Amino acid sequence: MRSGGDNRGRLLLISLIVTALFLITLDLRGVQVITGLRNGSQSALSPVQSVAATIFRPVGNFFSDVTQLGRTRGEIERLQAANEKLQKELIDRKNADAELAQLKSVLDLAGTAKFKVVNAKVISLGSTSSFTQTITIDAGTNDGIRQNMTVITGLGLVGVVKMSYPNSALIQLATDPAFRVGARVAGSQQIGILSGQGTGKGVLQLLDNRTTLKVGDVILARGSQHNRPFVPGVPIGEVTSVDNAAGAITQTADVKFYVNFSTVSIVAVVVGAPQSDPRDALVPKAPVPTPVPTVTVYAKPSESPTP
Repeated sequence: MRSGGDNRGRLLLISLIVTALFLITLDLRGVQVITGLRNGSQSALSPVQSVAATIFRPVGNFFSDVTQLGRTRGEIERLQAANEKLQKELIDRKNADAELAQLKSVLDLAGTAKFKVVNAKVISLGSTSSFTQTITIDAGTNDGIRQNMTVITGLGLVGVVKMSYPNSALIQLATDPAFRVGARVAGSQQIGILSGQGTGKGVLQLLDNRTTLKVGDVILARGSQHNRPFVPGVPIGEVTSVDNAAGAITQTADVKFYVNFSTVSIVAVVVGAPQSDPRDALVPKAPVPTPVPTVTVYAKPSESPTP
């Protein structure tokens, strides 16, 4: 029985081999039988292929969309990074322009007064155990800066050097409550003491009340002996209110500082005083009012009716 089964298997195998060789021979000779068989198989499989395409096309589209989304997201991130870089460059440029303007302004003021100055950049803002309002600058004894030197900007008085190190210095601001400076009313001989109040205003106390102080008066540094700690003529601020109490020996007034201490980035330390007092040469010039255009309307008289 087993021998008969083996014979049938061998016979089937031989038949398949012969049939395959026969079909190959016909195909090589250009007989259209194979083409028909191929076309028949394609026709039979066409519905299956159509169904498969219908099923798998959305899947393919999904993966294509995912790939495209990844590319789009990458492009957005690249553009965002470029935008952030440009914004930083713009901010750096604005800061550089602001510092350049401050430097030009302080050099103009120093040149007018004939001060010898050392320019410096503010590197920190803070307080110490002795003073509540200070700044630190990036210049020190190596640059000729010493204790008790006047510190200015192009707008006026900033403060005084309290500590000086080789490459930095600590500046007490005019706003510090412990700050005091001898002051003079511009255009007069009135003198007094101005003290910081911890705000953008100081308080001026005149030593006499024979001359009436008024709102808008400009207050200047009177200057110290040997020009330390203060050189004369530096603008401090402008009177905003006056207290003239009846019978008082002195007058007091609120003075708004010219300098905006929160935005200062460039200062100058006066290392050499002028040979003479600049007096009122540094008084800020009053702003020129912008002319308001006027429009004149001419009325054309109506013609009289002809009688």
